[in-house]
Amino acid sequence: MLVVMSYRATPEEVEAVVAAIEAKGYTARPIPGGERVAIGILHNKGAVEASHFLGFPGVKDVIPVTRPYKLVSREFQSEDTVIQVGDTPVGSGHLTLIAGPCAVESEEQCITIARGVKAAGAHLFRGGAFKPRTSPYSFQGLGEEGLRILARVREDTGMPVVTESLDTDNFDLVEEYADVIQIGARNMQNFSLLRRAGRSHKPVIVKRGLAATIDEWLMAAEYIMEGGNTQVILCERGVRTFAHHSRNTLDLSAVAAVCKESHLPVIVDPSHAAGRRDQVIPLSRAAVAVGSHGLMVEVHHKPEEALSDGAQSLYPEQFEVLCREIRAIFDVFQLADSV
Repeated sequence: MLVVMSYRATPEEVEAVVAAIEAKGYTARPIPGGERVAIGILHNKGAVEASHFLGFPGVKDVIPVTRPYKLVSREFQSEDTVIQVGDTPVGSGHLTLIAGPCAVESEEQCITIARGVKAAGAHLFRGGAFKPRTSPYSFQGLGEEGLRILARVREDTGMPVVTESLDTDNFDLVEEYADVIQIGARNMQNFSLLRRAGRSHKPVIVKRGLAATIDEWLMAAEYIMEGGNTQVILCERGVRTFAHHSRNTLDLSAVAAVCKESHLPVIVDPSHAAGRRDQVIPLSRAAVAVGSHGLMVEVHHKPEEALSDGAQSLYPEQFEVLCREIRAIFDVFQLADSV
């Protein structure tokens, strides 16, 4: 249920509605908007009597929410959410590029790549310090030393850094170093981890699970927002299908569907979807054309020597081409929207 306040409603009238909601044992979540305040009613176990709140001063309307997810839905918030990461906005009207190697391997490697992708047009640097690998014998990441390297990359280039937290045990450590915390596809329904992310003050990227429906993906984001963290970015990275021409199948229809259902920013990871270098640029073009708010792309200056996912990592010169091409596509749609 959503209680919509009049644009003339006073702070005292808003507080009176919040108090009335909580007096019934529900949770009230005020949602400031551009022209009015809405108050979401959470944790109700059944239908809420709308007429009880319609009589309060300052209340314009009471709207039932039909979706299983509430805080992430456009029924709760019609305006697009734009998340600020340092000087970089992520969301509607902006095209945010996140680039870097799959895994942090050394300070020299990361700073070399970071300087290159920043010059090409990247806004944020990505790199895994903790790596969830299918095989226990594969490179698992440098751990805290990898996080310290990411901090030095930020100091050297000024780029905010994105890295993954694997579990609640290392979340505090990752939160200390990272500007944006990633929850990977394998952890999309790790509910303890999602609840911990909900208590974080840092933006969180939630990747879609390997076989997750859109509703399940949005409910994962709901866990984080219900915990109080409204800085959630959704990332489509391909789902597992019967196809063998790519590692996963990039579901670009999900981008359009989620942008219709949710106010949260949606970005695309073409690298993990493709698993092959030659598909990354074409998929990136398509992602921007379908309305993605950004890309997360793997780049390595020596992919043949990479300790993780070298086959899908672009060379720096290929990333420069990608940046030019997607910017041109983005500008065309921005121009069309302004006409």
